[in-house]
Amino acid sequence: MTTPDFFHPVSLLAFSQHSLDSYIAISALLFVIGFFGVLLRKNTLVLYMCLELMLLASTLALVAFSRFSGTLDGAVFVFFILTIAAAEVAVGLAIIVALFRRRHTVQVEELTALRN
Repeated sequence: MTTPDFFHPVSLLAFSQHSLDSYIAISALLFVIGFFGVLLRKNTLVLYMCLELMLLASTLALVAFSRFSGTLDGAVFVFFILTIAAAEVAVGLAIIVALFRRRHTVQVEELTALRN
């Protein structure tokens, strides 16, 4: 039994074709959300998540440029970025946990002193 053409996976992909402009617009929107989150938030965990959102927005732009140029250069570069981001998450969360254990807070305003 064959499936009708409108249920075929290839024909479904034809309806989801997006332009490079739409990917770049979404990437820019995610980057702006992350940027304003870094500027306006006071919680270190939220700041960290906003920084990661900015990083992932830039990787989305790289993948979009790579896809529409027909090369794998951007995708390979994104692989290295995400590998480094995984290590960054481990180190960053360890620093945040250490700050919380020492100061009993994750609010940026209360983390002013560099000693004790």
